[in-house]
Amino acid sequence: MTEVRFAFGKQGIAVALPDGPRYEVIESRTAAAVPDVAAALEAALDHPVAGPPLLEMARGKNTAAISVCDITRPAPNRLTLPPLLRRLHEGGIPVDGITILIATGLHRGATEDEIRSIVGPEIASSYRVVNHDAKAGEEHRFLGNSRSGTPVYIDERFMAADLHLTLGFIEPHLMAGFSGGRKLVTPGVAGQQTIKVIHSPKFMREPMATEGSTAGNPLHAELIELAGMARHDFMLDVTLTHDRQISGVFAGEPVAAHAAGVEFLRRTSLEKLTGLADVVITSAAGHPLDLTFYQTIKGVTAAQHVVKPGGRILTLGECSEGIGSPEFAEKLRSLVSFEGYLEEIRETPVVADQWQLEKLALIGTKNEVFFYTPGVEKTDLGSLGTNTFDSLSDAVSTVLEGLPENARVALIPEGPYVYARLVE
Repeated sequence: MTEVRFAFGKQGIAVALPDGPRYEVIESRTAAAVPDVAAALEAALDHPVAGPPLLEMARGKNTAAISVCDITRPAPNRLTLPPLLRRLHEGGIPVDGITILIATGLHRGATEDEIRSIVGPEIASSYRVVNHDAKAGEEHRFLGNSRSGTPVYIDERFMAADLHLTLGFIEPHLMAGFSGGRKLVTPGVAGQQTIKVIHSPKFMREPMATEGSTAGNPLHAELIELAGMARHDFMLDVTLTHDRQISGVFAGEPVAAHAAGVEFLRRTSLEKLTGLADVVITSAAGHPLDLTFYQTIKGVTAAQHVVKPGGRILTLGECSEGIGSPEFAEKLRSLVSFEGYLEEIRETPVVADQWQLEKLALIGTKNEVFFYTPGVEKTDLGSLGTNTFDSLSDAVSTVLEGLPENARVALIPEGPYVYARLVE
């Protein structure tokens, strides 16, 4: 018997594995933590990858808007916000001229306690920190259509500022290739009309709209264009180690700075696989990413690059907040089959959060997917309920059942935080 600990909720979970299969633990590979975070941040802000330093940009401005990640992302805002704010003030922008927007996209707004957690209690009590609300149409400014026809609506509080900033971190993302940079504008502070289009089948079914892909990824290109229309002036993003320490800092003109962060992440974090697995047992990376079933799907989408066609994927997620949004919950509850769902939404108007189930369905038509998600009821999972287990041991037994001798089983304790690809 083998026991491996997986990220799960805040405490983690031990997974007992029977003898027989050939187990391979795939762990997140990262650069070392920077030895002096404060010095690294100061250097990045004063000597950006491209474009002028932030202090220079702040001079002559009266207001600034800063888009920051919501509670579902482990962005180290408490470390990155203070030096950024200090430069804005040194440039002449007062405290009451700064708005910090929680980039919710179509997620729920942050609670007061969560806002204190996201930005720190001192900043929460001293600055204007507000939730973006994509569904409040009157709170957005229409900027026109992108070249591909996406209507671009951005939060008026972001657009009204003299300086438009984003603050986040870079990791593989199931659709955009990598998070960070332009994603803090769209979907972060975009209106639902915009968000629905960039998450429609038009983009979701593009083969290159997947983890780790930027070159040739039409969604990545679209997001850069949309951020440019919103006059995305400056970004500060970091990369993180497996224990969420800062491993790299990238600041400056957003397109160039984000590209530098992505290249650094690729160079330092890619885990090279020598073969694909018959079974993958993975997680949704624990808290905060496994708060909901919606977010837990990211464990599945990351695993698709590790498993053989026709292989099985078991994903573990605590889901302490249940399914997710009402729109997503309704779609999931009525799910009959993956093939039927993909056909159902092909030409119909886009509904909020349908895309996450679409990404799952695209994988589910090629692989068997299983779940251990104790925070949700089987009856809320539609046809997925038959592949969801109340017991972790039952889930493991089922996904390993009937494997050929010496079958390859990949164990990914940190789920989507692992960036792995087969090297031919």
